[in-house]
Amino acid sequence: MSEQGKVALFGASGAIGHSVVQALRAQGRSYRVVGRSRSSLQREFGADPRAEIVTWNPEDLASVREAARGVSTLIYMVGVPYTDFHLHPVLMRRTLEGAIAEGVQRLVLIGTLYSFGRPRTERVTEEHPREPHTYKGRMRKEQEDVVLEAGASGAIQTTILRLPDFYGPGVERSFLHGAFRAALDGKRAQLIGPIDPPHEFVYVPDVGPVVTALADEPRAYGRTWNLGGAGVTTQRKQVEQMFAEVGRRPKLMALNRTLLRVLGLVDPMLRELVEMHYLLTTPLIVDDSALRGLLGEVHKTPYEEGIRRTLEAMRASDAAAHSVPSLAS
Repeated sequence: MSEQGKVALFGASGAIGHSVVQALRAQGRSYRVVGRSRSSLQREFGADPRAEIVTWNPEDLASVREAARGVSTLIYMVGVPYTDFHLHPVLMRRTLEGAIAEGVQRLVLIGTLYSFGRPRTERVTEEHPREPHTYKGRMRKEQEDVVLEAGASGAIQTTILRLPDFYGPGVERSFLHGAFRAALDGKRAQLIGPIDPPHEFVYVPDVGPVVTALADEPRAYGRTWNLGGAGVTTQRKQVEQMFAEVGRRPKLMALNRTLLRVLGLVDPMLRELVEMHYLLTTPLIVDDSALRGLLGEVHKTPYEEGIRRTLEAMRASDAAAHSVPSLAS
């Protein structure tokens, strides 16, 4: 991307955004971070002289155009609240309109597996039918369609990288985050069950290098790509490893769909999870052989190592939060 012009990270403040930033820093590249809050962006990225901070209002086309001005590659990671998934295609259309108007050459969307719907095969390739049976899946599919149609029009080159569930240092929006916290605190881990069907998780620090490599690869555009985890596991195995890492016997409790629905009466987030519960009962394991064929080796941190690193980062964060600065003499 350094040879191809400026890269902008729209939605840089999320976990994936930070991973991409780390990859860019490791490569000595400059980059633009785009978000709503200048103070937040300044706090997160202001210490890096290679970071250009730009705020935007995604509801305003003029603001979108200003954020995209002078950019060659746009990496789109904009999140919306789980209750506002209708905004995904809306914001995507506006971003593409602004990007195309400003002459942005390439756009990479970091997406999810929701658009596939229920899996028909043991391993899901990029050619698997996209027939979502959930509202969130339909909104994600519509977002993907907007991106793919823009690419097919010739106005901009586009590609999509789909990720399964993820975990890692600083990743609080994960099925596993509460379990990490419970293991450290010696409490009972609350999970959304069932917890024994096959599942996969991506370790977030592994994502950034894949995104930058994909964005740099001319052959990546005009289609979609899957990135899988470091193998098939289960929620139970992950949690048992967390507790073993801290030297404690595992304690856990799984919420079933019925209890999830009941708790959703008072918790909007849990209420929104009900329709996506099929991802826990019907394993959706991706085949990412196409991505590996394109990029060559794709590093995937083993689960045991990823769990250890995540716990270490949480311990360090806890220690920093509880430390008392010494007074200068």
